[in-house]
Formats: sequence, C-alpha cells, structure tokens
Amino acid sequence: MSFRKYLVLAGVTVFSPAGDCLLSRGMRQEGTLSLHHLPTLILAVFNPWVGLGILLLLAFFASYMAALSFADLTYVLPATSLGYVLLALMAKFVLHEQVTLTRWLGIVLISAGVGFVTRGPVLTHRHTQTGEPMAEAVSAREP
Repeated sequence: MSFRKYLVLAGVTVFSPAGDCLLSRGMRQEGTLSLHHLPTLILAVFNPWVGLGILLLLAFFASYMAALSFADLTYVLPATSLGYVLLALMAKFVLHEQVTLTRWLGIVLISAGVGFVTRGPVLTHRHTQTGEPMAEAVSAREP
C-alpha cells in the first residue's frame, strides 16, 4: 500500500474522534437542545467549536469514501475503530471526562480485534466486467 493510502487511513482514524471531541465541547457550551426548537439547534452550528467539529467530521467522511475506493469495507471499518482509543484519550485529557476501567477494557478488546483484521488482505481480488482483475484495474487508475 502506498504512503497516500496510509495517509487516507490515518485521516479516517484521526478526523472522526477529533471532530466528535470538538462537537461535544461546543454542544456543552450550547446547553440542552431539543428537536422541538429547531431554530436553536440550527443556530448551534455557528458555535466555533461545533462548526470546526462538523468540518472535521466532513473530512472524516471524505477520507472514509477515499479509503473505500481502494480497500474493502471489512478492512476500512475496523481502521475507524482505532479512533476509539484517540477519542477516549481526548475525552479524558481535553474534555476532562471520567473514562472508567470498563470503557478502557472495551477499547482494548476493540483494538485487539482490529489487530486480527489487519492481518488479512486489504482488497478482495475480484474481476471487472472486462475480465481484468479488480486490483489491477484500481492500480491502473492511480496517478
């Protein structure tokens, strides 16, 4: 796998927890909101922390789509779960939340599962309609 593809996977891993963390910080400033007061909910987007969180989540989604263009879902989705480790660390040290031992154990189990998944192939070899192997067709499109 190329450096660019690793960079995309790193984006998938980092952008989601960072965006969630900023979104949480901004929504704490906004206080309790309800779907019954839609204008207040819409105005929350203009909170700088909420807006930046949304931008990072959009960057996550773009990275996620890019990753799915060159790797199987069963490879990419577990890569997103590595973000749980980052999210727990951000919640503890940035948002000053209590992260219980049970949550840490769950994160360790998820990380161990990700370790098993990464041992497999990145892309299932399939054939395109022209009969060309899919992996070769994808690599032929890369610049």
